[in-house]
Amino acid sequence: MTVNIPQLRAFLAVVDAGGFSAAAAELGMSQSAVSHAVASLERELAAPLLVRATPARTTALGERVLPHARIALSAARSVERIAVDATEAMTGTVRLAATPTVCQGLVPGLLRHWREDQPRITVRVFEGDSAEVSGWLEDGTAEAAVLIDPPPGPGIQLAVDCYRALLPRDHPLADEPSVDIRELEDDQFLISPNGCEARIRTIHGLAGLRFTPTHRVRDLATLISMVQAGIGVTILSEVSRALIPPDLVLLPLEPQTSRRLVLTGPHGRPWHPAIRTLAESAGGHLARTVSRSPMSEEGLAPPSQQHAP
Repeated sequence: MTVNIPQLRAFLAVVDAGGFSAAAAELGMSQSAVSHAVASLERELAAPLLVRATPARTTALGERVLPHARIALSAARSVERIAVDATEAMTGTVRLAATPTVCQGLVPGLLRHWREDQPRITVRVFEGDSAEVSGWLEDGTAEAAVLIDPPPGPGIQLAVDCYRALLPRDHPLADEPSVDIRELEDDQFLISPNGCEARIRTIHGLAGLRFTPTHRVRDLATLISMVQAGIGVTILSEVSRALIPPDLVLLPLEPQTSRRLVLTGPHGRPWHPAIRTLAESAGGHLARTVSRSPMSEEGLAPPSQQHAP
């Protein structure tokens, strides 16, 4: 027995319209095509479903089949809507804003993954500081952003990014499994005054230390170069690891603190339909990548929550 959706659709149209002619007009088909579809359904079921009268009415079997036909047609329509939504979601251009460390340490891997996993979506990257990224998301310059510790709301948490001590490889503590920030009190401390400064202040406060950086530099590359030159030490997040040259080490730090990296769309406006697709794709990719990484337990933790509008 083979019952198909066009047969059920024709049967329901005749019941709801009260006749074959009206059903044909509603479906945009010829009356003979509707009659043929209903007749083929009746042959499959080996019994009549309709009494051919004016108006047409269901037989006892037709009455029993009717609710199941409606459920089947509703399910088919739902599948069609899902397919349409998926097609819309998987196309288009999304402008993505992120901070320099996220752009340099996390975004390249995501772009590579998205290019393979979602080839019909084009992602264009905008790099700026935390205030610029938030502003671009809200004024429409960017459709999506990777925000750092945003307030609760729609989005997908890409990772929990822990903070690390960055030291020259010849530093006395470079071979230790971890570093307490109090052990660095005699080193000159370097800082890049960006969104991480508040968290680095917090680390000092938790350790009972005054926050008194010796040098402030804006550019991350300059900061790393100064540590390479032996001018001092600094604190960076784990996502920066990809940028660290071999003559430096990035070590677990006590007291511990971290930040959340969340991929999200604008607050209070509809999201570009492709953002949800990108978010779900990124979450799965990072969960697999981080779980395979030796740093997964103490550096970049995998996504823990996924929700998008």
